Amino acid sequence: MRILLWHVHGSWATAFVQGQHDYLVPVLPDRGADGLGRARSWDWPASVSEVTPQQLRDAEVDVVVLQRPHEVGLAAEWTGRRPGRDVPAVYVEHNTPRGDVPATRHPLADQGEIPIVHVTHFNRLFWDCGTAPTHVIEHGVVDPGHRYSGEWPRAAVVVNEPVRRGRVVGTDLLPELARTVPLDVFGMKVHELGEALDVPHQRLWTFEDLPQDRLHAEMARRRVYLHLTRWTSLGLSLIEAMHLGMPVVALATTEAVVAVPPGAGVVTTRLEEVAAALWRFVHDPAEAEAVGARAREAALARYGLARFLADWDALLGAAAARAA
Repeated sequence: MRILLWHVHGSWATAFVQGQHDYLVPVLPDRGADGLGRARSWDWPASVSEVTPQQLRDAEVDVVVLQRPHEVGLAAEWTGRRPGRDVPAVYVEHNTPRGDVPATRHPLADQGEIPIVHVTHFNRLFWDCGTAPTHVIEHGVVDPGHRYSGEWPRAAVVVNEPVRRGRVVGTDLLPELARTVPLDVFGMKVHELGEALDVPHQRLWTFEDLPQDRLHAEMARRRVYLHLTRWTSLGLSLIEAMHLGMPVVALATTEAVVAVPPGAGVVTTRLEEVAAALWRFVHDPAEAEAVGARAREAALARYGLARFLADWDALLGAAAARAA
């Protein structure tokens, strides 16, 4: 199949484009949000082609994978075909609702032309999609390999724009936890932490915009992975850390409560237990390594790439068949 999708979430897209299809990714001269083109920090296969809006007008497209509400109109404008009517389409919901969460209606609620595909059961539970057809295809991750060495007695945190996103990603918890163990924070715009938080430099280091392979290598050198997100679907960096063989400590929020099974890490809502688990893993390398090995086994079993691609092949094939 020839699949049209926008480059929106790099980690998810990296797994998605590993399938046996041709992928058309829009590109604009400024490579802005609606035309990022191929990834530069991730390794994408040659089956991913950049296409301009002008080229899309005549391009053969078997199915459109939508990820943001405005892409419905954008796809119609650029291809001349309305998703769900003139060309099969599905909508991937990566995010949790915002605002009045219990009453939040999904932008595609109550329509029957475009199935909504949630990336976690947590998402499906919290979005009100009305009568729209819904599915769940859980995340898959390209296995980076068991790289864990844990040679540095520090905790790794991966989060983009921690100052702007604040409490949503647990930025407010970093100063207290940095007093327990030293923290290394990776991601976009993490340099702003130094100005926003009163934390001694040696207790909190920041590393910005590393390519994915380098990021994984650096994460795996740290003794433990810390996941402080209060509200999201499921941070893929948590699953990647588990694939690397890292023990994880996470807040018992979002889909993390089922992503990290017993024995693969510590998941809790009590900050004193978060701090105690970090201290224990940092000061007990043998336990950290053993728990990390179990975390990798759990991640491979639930978030393996083969299962992810098979689930997507089945759903996209059904969507194409309905339109035939």
